[in-house]
Amino acid sequence: MRLLLPFLLLGFSPAFAAEVTKIAPADAAQLVAAGKAVLVDVREPAEWAKTGVAAPAVLLPKSDFDGARKLWAPFLEQNAGKQIILYCRSGRRADTVAQALAAAGRSVANAGGLKDWQAEGLPTRPVAKP
Repeated sequence: MRLLLPFLLLGFSPAFAAEVTKIAPADAAQLVAAGKAVLVDVREPAEWAKTGVAAPAVLLPKSDFDGARKLWAPFLEQNAGKQIILYCRSGRRADTVAQALAAAGRSVANAGGLKDWQAEGLPTRPVAKP
């Protein structure tokens, strides 16, 4: 309880974390194709080069989100009216970024991992090595 107390005093509680919608990759692909959403791969460049990415994905690493946001800031500004759908390898990093964006008032969803995208037979593309 002593370790939890500082978080409670600051108003943070896992129960009050922003709700992030889970979305099936096929549904995400439809929203992106309709121009209502943007799909973002939050993995790192070495991962993109190793496995490829979802064909319509914008590549914005979580490390930039956690840091200076040199890539994220202009992206968020340019896509202010669209839902941001995130994915990574397993969905965990995507959920972390999605929760932060949701807490900031953005419309977000988590499409899970690249493996989920591939399992639904959705198109991918290769990425050159960094």
